[in-house]
Amino acid sequence: MNEVSNEPRKFHPVSLDAVNFLLADVRGALGPYLNVFLVTQQQWSQSNVGLVTMIGGLVGIAFQTPIGAAIDATRAKRAVVVVALAVLALGAVTIYAWPTLWPVMVANSLMAIVGDVFGPAVAALTLGLYARKQLARRMGRNSAFDHAGNVAIALAAAAVGSLFSQRAVFLLVPVFALLASFAVLSIPAASIDYDRARDMEAGGKEGPAGLGILFTSRPLVIFGLCVMLFHFANAPLLPLVGQKLAAAHPKAATAMMSACIVAAQMVMLPIALLVGSKADIWGRKPLFLAGFAILPLRAVLYTLSDDSAWLIGVQLLDGVGAGIFGALAPLVVADIMRGTGRYNLALGAIATAQGIGASVSGLAAGEIVDHFGYAATFLSLGAAALAALIVFYLFMPETAEPERKTG
Repeated sequence: MNEVSNEPRKFHPVSLDAVNFLLADVRGALGPYLNVFLVTQQQWSQSNVGLVTMIGGLVGIAFQTPIGAAIDATRAKRAVVVVALAVLALGAVTIYAWPTLWPVMVANSLMAIVGDVFGPAVAALTLGLYARKQLARRMGRNSAFDHAGNVAIALAAAAVGSLFSQRAVFLLVPVFALLASFAVLSIPAASIDYDRARDMEAGGKEGPAGLGILFTSRPLVIFGLCVMLFHFANAPLLPLVGQKLAAAHPKAATAMMSACIVAAQMVMLPIALLVGSKADIWGRKPLFLAGFAILPLRAVLYTLSDDSAWLIGVQLLDGVGAGIFGALAPLVVADIMRGTGRYNLALGAIATAQGIGASVSGLAAGEIVDHFGYAATFLSLGAAALAALIVFYLFMPETAEPERKTG
């Protein structure tokens, strides 16, 4: 297959497709289902759920950048993913067996640490397997298979939740973790160019840039700030909508949440493929601006009606914003870090910014809901999303190479 940068190394693209698909299944069986399960089945308060979410996020934040640096340094990139999958499976089983405050808090914190291993590790594998000219299209394909996996796990979770219980959904994690481990190990280690996997020029003798590049690269700092604001606004929206749907339809809570996820993911899949095919032609910034603009609009639309069909319909807009973000973020970081040898370190730093936004907003959104209601929460999150849009428009440069951004 001509898409692969080095055919004699016997790497088959289907292996990377399977990795992206199955890792989405592993992560997707947790996520918003945890919040809905704790609120509707275990009668946790919004504040306690927000506290667990925030602590897990903050613990994970402390490890994000070091994890990125470790992925840059190690040649055992496949093994890192397999170990992270094992920890994630153990955490899910713990939540299933002991859904009380401390076990859930510890398990969620461990899962937060290892969960964000996957993004940088898969991006590193992709960079090591594909030439630069193939990267935008391959990143879009990665994102498309990730979204397809999210659709699959949402449907599986809906079936398991309906046939058994919301609690049983967590047992899907170890099953998909095992399958994902086999997929990762099907990628031959010899197929990976380890210099290119950290975004260092082949044969470069200067070695990787210093750690200070995280603070001296202005585009990276601006991008990190925008990512933090974006995820502060975006992270609580789906769980909050899921809670509203679950309150109105308690017997169909898991099915309703799955409907929200499937609705968005079905939009994300073609959006990711579109972004992958057009990112080199249109440039990164116009596409990202479209993704950022969708988020404040979506937050406001949630306040207009409590009708289930309306809420699920508005959730379709998440597919546009998240589809663009998922496909472009690793590519933008690769643009910024090209030749530095610090690609995964930078991805870890961006994941840190993302984690700060998402974890703090979990507690903030819970407090606002408890004291002022859902409408005020949606509007507050929409204001943060608008701030992200303005900062990105005013300060973020185009990162695509000028000679490749052509019609």
